[in-house]
Amino acid sequence: MGLFNLRAGNIMMRYLPDHGLPLIQLKEQRRDLVVALQSHKGPISAWDLMQIATIQQAISAFEDVIADLDAEMEAAA
Repeated sequence: MGLFNLRAGNIMMRYLPDHGLPLIQLKEQRRDLVVALQSHKGPISAWDLMQIATIQQAISAFEDVIADLDAEMEAAA
């Protein structure tokens, strides 16, 4: 098991306020994982890095969709 599952697993399970915006929730989750790394000693496991990378990919996908929707709205206006 990785660092986040053992040590900071509580971060993943803690209550995050429902902003109604998944993008904000993903960014908060990414921030929590990165903050947990700041106090980590020793090598970082591939699993921990994959968790952050997966969240980052989801954030990028949301941002791409938002940019596309904005462009469509501007073109329609």
